[in-house]
Amino acid sequence: MSGFVVKPEPVEVPGLTHLHTGKVRDLYATQGGELVMVASDRVSAYDWVLPTEIPGKGQLLTQLTLWWFERLSDLVSGHVLADTPPPGAPADWAGRTLVCRNLDMIPVECVARGYLTGSGLAEYEQTGTVCDVPLPPGLVDGSRLEEPIFTPALKAEVGEHDENVSFAAVAAAHGEKLAAELRDLTLAVYARGRAIAEERGILLADTKFEFGHGPGGELVLADEVFTPDSSRFWPADSWSPGRPHPSFDKQFIRDWLTSPASGWDRAADTPPPPLPDEVVERTQAKYIEVYERLTGVAPDVGGR
Repeated sequence: MSGFVVKPEPVEVPGLTHLHTGKVRDLYATQGGELVMVASDRVSAYDWVLPTEIPGKGQLLTQLTLWWFERLSDLVSGHVLADTPPPGAPADWAGRTLVCRNLDMIPVECVARGYLTGSGLAEYEQTGTVCDVPLPPGLVDGSRLEEPIFTPALKAEVGEHDENVSFAAVAAAHGEKLAAELRDLTLAVYARGRAIAEERGILLADTKFEFGHGPGGELVLADEVFTPDSSRFWPADSWSPGRPHPSFDKQFIRDWLTSPASGWDRAADTPPPPLPDEVVERTQAKYIEVYERLTGVAPDVGGR
């Protein structure tokens, strides 16, 4: 069993109805039918939402998502209506809140991969394919693919693994036309993000998107976009295929949890322990670094 080590109680705000507490975001509905997404400082690893937070993480994810939406607006509509907390919201919602359109969400994680690593590498080593997409022989961890590939997944509940599926499976569930639209839009958005990141010395190895239908049936990009939680960013100057790569995300947390220093037995399925200050600070520094390198400015986030 996994999930939250300690699940937080939802904040009560006049005029808002709490809908869901996710790994990172809390979701509310307004009386007018809009959605309010509040990005917390929670962090997850190995299917557990940990008892220790990363200060300012929710603000950073929100600010970076807004920055990316601006640079993608000619490719796809975004779901954001406003980034100001509703009246009566707690002061600490500032900078971490998005008021969004209520979409008919498509239950598919739309994943684009430009490099082979992670679960894609594991599948390739067994079958020579990723989500039934055949790849050439001889690829290794970190290999750049000749063309980015669409490798969708079915979104899992908190504490469960997302399930990688084929394009054919998405087409069978949602129709060939929608599956093709999701694939083509995912790859177009990924290409834009990769080009912008590479200009700043960062490789966008892979990423995931969520889409929904607006009231007119148009596809709308939702949730977060090109953040360290949804994407794998590598420093370009240290890229060398054939080995794991340092990434701008929570790798310090994963490494500590699986080290003897944590005393945690992942196989025993017991909750992970609190994170030491050093791991929190180094993780926070990585999130801040990738934000600064991408946007060229320092994020306005809380301190520890």
